[in-house]
Amino acid sequence: MSTSMKTSPANASFPGASPISASLTSASLANRIDLNLLTWSTLDDAGQRAALRRPTQDSAAAVRLGVGKIIARVRADGDAALRKFTRLLDHAVLDVFEVSDDEFAAAEASLDPSLKAAIIDAAGRIEAFHLDSGMHEYAVDTAEGVRCRRIVRPIARVGLYIPAGSAPLPSTMLMLGVPARIAGCDEVIVCTPPRTDGSADPTVLFAARQCGVRRVFKLGGAQAIAAMAIGTESVPACDKLFGPGNAWVTEAKRQVSTVEGGPAIDMPAGPSEVLVIADGGANPAFVAADLLSQAEHGPDSQVILLSDSSTLIARVAAELVGQLARLPRADIARKALAQSRLVVVTSIEQAFEVSNRYAPEHLILALRDPEPWLGRVRAAGSVFLGDYAAESLGDYCSGTNHVLPTGGAARAWSGLSVTGFQTAISVQSVSAEGLRRIGPSAIRIAEAEGLQAHANAVSLRIASLPAVETP
Repeated sequence: MSTSMKTSPANASFPGASPISASLTSASLANRIDLNLLTWSTLDDAGQRAALRRPTQDSAAAVRLGVGKIIARVRADGDAALRKFTRLLDHAVLDVFEVSDDEFAAAEASLDPSLKAAIIDAAGRIEAFHLDSGMHEYAVDTAEGVRCRRIVRPIARVGLYIPAGSAPLPSTMLMLGVPARIAGCDEVIVCTPPRTDGSADPTVLFAARQCGVRRVFKLGGAQAIAAMAIGTESVPACDKLFGPGNAWVTEAKRQVSTVEGGPAIDMPAGPSEVLVIADGGANPAFVAADLLSQAEHGPDSQVILLSDSSTLIARVAAELVGQLARLPRADIARKALAQSRLVVVTSIEQAFEVSNRYAPEHLILALRDPEPWLGRVRAAGSVFLGDYAAESLGDYCSGTNHVLPTGGAARAWSGLSVTGFQTAISVQSVSAEGLRRIGPSAIRIAEAEGLQAHANAVSLRIASLPAVETP
C-alpha cells in the first residue's frame, strides 16, 4: 500500500502542498491513497478558498441542469416518468411504488433480532433527546388590554427522503420519523430507493414502523423529490420535504422549493462531511477512523483534519492506509480521500478560525480538554467532544439528529429537530382599553409610511369607542 500527498495537479490550487514522508510508501500502487497535505499559513487567500471548496461545487452546473429535466418530466408525465427513471437509474421495474402491509411484515420477519433491538434502542434515545426540542406556546401582555400569543401546529403532510443508493440508511428513517411523530404531523410520506429486485430495504421499513410511518414509496433520487413536491397519481404532494441525499437530491430539494406552490425544505443536506481538530495528544487511529467513517459514505464526501502537530498528521495518514485496506467500501472511501485535506495550522486557535470558515456538518474536537474550546465554535452542524465521542455514535444512537446542514450552510442553518415539523402562529387579542393605549402609535406610524387605509382601520375603531369619563 502507499500513500502520497498531492502536489499535482492540486499543487496549482494549493501552493503550500508538500509530500508526506516517503516511509509510508511501498510497492503496492493499487492501494495508493492521494491526500492533500497543506500548511494553512503558507496559503494565500485564493489558496485558502480552494482548500475549503466542496467537491460537489465543481459539478453544480451539470447537476442543476439534469435535475431540472427530471422535475419537468415528472411534472408532465407523473407515475409514467417515475417508472422510467426507476428503471433507468435504480435498475428496478415497478408497477406499484407503495410498500404493502405484506412487505412490511416480511421485512420485519427477515431481520436479525439483535438488529431490531438496536433499532428500537436507538429510536428510544432519539426520542429522549428530541422530546423537548419543539416550539413552545406562550403568551405575553404587551400593554393593558393587549395580549399576544404564539400557538404551535404540526405541518399537515411531510415528505421524508431516506437515501439507500450505496448503502441503506435506517438510521435516517429514525432521525426523520421520530421528530415527525413527536410533532404530530397528520400524514408522513416516505420515499426510499428500491433495490434491483423491486423491494425496499427491510431495515428501513422496520425503522419506519418504529416511527409510526405507514406510507412508504419505493422511489429514489431527484425523481422521488419531484414526486413528493408536485404529486403524481400515486404519490401525494407534501407541504415540506426532509432528508439528506447526494448532490442530485439536494439540488432537487432546492429547485422544488423555489417554484410557486412548491414545498418548503428542511435544509441543504447533501454529501457528508467531517472536520476534525486534533492536538498532538490525539489518538491517530481514532482520528483516521472518524475520517474514513465519513469518506465511505460516497465519493463526493469530504473529510478535513486540522492539527498543530505535523507528527500527528503523518501518523493519521499512516493509519488511513492501514484501515482503508480493511474496509469493504475502500474504493468509495479512496475517491473521497482524494478530496481530503490534512492541514497543518500554527495553533489550535487558528484551527477554530478555519473550521468556522468552513462550517462543517460534523466537527470533532479531538483535544485533551475539549469543553473549554466549545465557546470557539460558531458554525457547525453537530460537535463531538473528546476522544471517545465517535461521530458514528451521533449517526446512530447517541440521540442527537444526524440530518445536518452541509456545504457551509451551518453558518445559518441548524440541525433537524421537532421545530422543523412545526409552524408557529401568532395571535393577538385587543380590548377597548388596549385599543386606546396602542392605537395612536399605529396611526402615527401608518401615516409616516403613507398608508392611510392602515391608519383609518385603527382610527375608525377608536372613534367608535365610548368616551372615557374623567373623575
